[in-house]
Amino acid sequence: MGLYQVEKLKINFKTLEEFKEFREYGLAELSMLGDLEANLIENELDSPFYGIYQDDKLVARMSLYQISGKYDRYFLPAQDHLELWKLEVLAPYQRNGLGSELISFAKSFGLPIKTNARNRSTLFWEKMGFQPVHYNPVRDRGESPYVWLPEGVSLQV
Repeated sequence: MGLYQVEKLKINFKTLEEFKEFREYGLAELSMLGDLEANLIENELDSPFYGIYQDDKLVARMSLYQISGKYDRYFLPAQDHLELWKLEVLAPYQRNGLGSELISFAKSFGLPIKTNARNRSTLFWEKMGFQPVHYNPVRDRGESPYVWLPEGVSLQV
């Protein structure tokens, strides 16, 4: 991989405190706090959260969920894929390749990846090899999905 080490985050109160740091940077819509609290309540041991630490500080994170092919609405043939949510890098650490490193880690699973582009993030996703999904207006789901396809996989729109 690259310069940074992506780690699966532990579900504990230390992580909960670290996630609060991200909300302070005005990215409440990307906050994983609610997800973390739900996982704590459910005592979920298999964390969907991944992050990068610098000097013992969590500076970048994402959640990554594997979706079964039986629920697939995006790829032909229908298949297991990853949904990448809440990719976020703390403001002082942006533009250092941390987001790219998280994306490379997600791609290493070799599965198609679907995400929703946030405002002003489309150039980033396109740079990472993702492509927008343009639905037939009848099937519009009110999303702005971007997908990355490993070789041999195509979209269904």
